Amino acid sequence: MRKILIIGFGKSASYLLKYLLDKSDSENLFITVGDLNVQYTQSMINNHKNAKVLKLDVFDELATTEAINNADIVVSMLPARLHIGVAKICVSLKKHMVTASYISKEMQDLNEEAKANGLILMNEIGVDPGIDHMSAMKVLNSIRAQGGKIILFESFTGGLVAPESDNNLWNYKFTWNPRNVVTAGQGGTAKFLQEGTYKYIPYHRLFRRTEFLEIDTYGRFEVYANRDSLKYQNIYGLDDVKTLYRGTIRRVGFSRAWNIFVMLGMTDDSYTIDDSENMSYRDFINAFLPYSHSDSVELKLRHQLKIDQDDIVWSKLIELDLFNANKRVELKKATPAQILQKILMDSWTLSEKDKDMIVMYHKIGYELGGKKHQIDANMVVIGEDQTYTAMAKTVGLPVAIATLAILNKKITTPGVQIPITSEIYNPILKELQNHGIIFHEKNTPYLGYNPLNN
Repeated sequence: MRKILIIGFGKSASYLLKYLLDKSDSENLFITVGDLNVQYTQSMINNHKNAKVLKLDVFDELATTEAINNADIVVSMLPARLHIGVAKICVSLKKHMVTASYISKEMQDLNEEAKANGLILMNEIGVDPGIDHMSAMKVLNSIRAQGGKIILFESFTGGLVAPESDNNLWNYKFTWNPRNVVTAGQGGTAKFLQEGTYKYIPYHRLFRRTEFLEIDTYGRFEVYANRDSLKYQNIYGLDDVKTLYRGTIRRVGFSRAWNIFVMLGMTDDSYTIDDSENMSYRDFINAFLPYSHSDSVELKLRHQLKIDQDDIVWSKLIELDLFNANKRVELKKATPAQILQKILMDSWTLSEKDKDMIVMYHKIGYELGGKKHQIDANMVVIGEDQTYTAMAKTVGLPVAIATLAILNKKITTPGVQIPITSEIYNPILKELQNHGIIFHEKNTPYLGYNPLNN
C-alpha cells in the first residue's frame, strides 16, 4: 500500500483525514497519523483498517526521521515554525511534502535541492493561502488567454460564524487560532495599491480604515487590510496592475469595536503584566486607565475613548463581561494579548451545535477590446459542527487532494511551490466542487476602486 504520513493533528485536520480514509481502498492508501495526542487521534480514526496512530514528538529527530522514512509522502499539519525541520528530513530522505502554511525563507532555500531530487514541497495549499491562490489564478489566466489586461485585483477572506449560529453583538466567534485573531495586523504597516498609488496603514489605524462588500444572500461585510498586499504582485503577474488590495473579512461594525482594544493597548504581546494571575477581568481593564478616586472603571473607559452609553460599541464591551470583578485572569506572567484572548474565549468559543463559515471574495477588473470589465467571484462554505468545520474543510480538503495528486503523478513539477499553475489548480478546484466548495462568478460593470468616482 502507498503510505501517507500526517504529522500533527489539530482542528483543521478532520476533513483531511476523512478524505484520505474514504479514498484508502480505491487508491490503495495506508495513513499514519503522528501526534502527541494519541487518544483524540484514535477517536478520529475509529479503528479504520487502513490507518494507525503513532505517538510522535517532532522534537525527537530520530523518531521523526524513522516515521518519514517509512512514508511515500508527508503532510505536515504542525504549527508553521515547525515545518522546516520536517522539510529538511523529507529532502534528505527524498520524500514529497505538503503543507498549508506560507512559504518561509528557510523553506524557499530548499528549492534547488528539492528540484535536483525531483521532489515536490507543496506549500500554501489550504484556504488562505491556498484556495485564494487557485481561484484567483484561474480567473486571471482565463482573462489573459483572451488577451485581457488586468488593472484591478482585490481579494478578501474571513473565518466567521455561520448566520444560524450568529448570536452575539460582535457577529463573531473563534473559528481558527484565537491568538492569531488577537494579534492580527501587528508586526508591520499594511501596504497596498489603489488607483496606481501606494497606500499605507499603520497598526493603530488599521481597524478604522475598512472597506465594504456585498455577497448575495449573505449581506454586507467589512474588510481590513492584510499586512502586505504586494507580496504576490510578481507571483500573480500583476506588475502593471493599478489596484492590488488583500484583506480580512468581518461583519460590519466588528472593526470599530475591536479598535477599542487596540487603542487601550490590550492587544500588545510584547511585555508581561505583573501579578496577572491574581487580576480580575475588571483589574485588567483598569490597568490601562487613569487613576481616579471617585470614577468607576466603566466611566473612565467611556470618558477616555468618548463612548456614549447608548453606543452599540459599549453594548459589545458589556457583553464580553469585561468589567466582572469576580472572574480571574489566572495566567502567570501573561501579556495583555494573552489575557484578552482568555477573556474573549469565554464568549467567542463555538458551542457544541455552532457552525462556522468561510467567506472569500475576489474583485477583478480588466481591459479587453478597448473596454473595461469586471468579474466578481465569491465562495461561502458553512461548517457541519465543531469537528467538521468550514475552516477544517477549506484547509484540509485542498491539502488532501494535492497529496493524492502528487502520489498519482498528476502534479509532477518539482521544487518548493505554491498552487498557482493550471497543473495544480485545475484538478483541485474541480474536485473541491464535488465537496461543495464552489466559486460563483458574475460579470459586473467596471467601477474601479471607488464606485463614487464613476
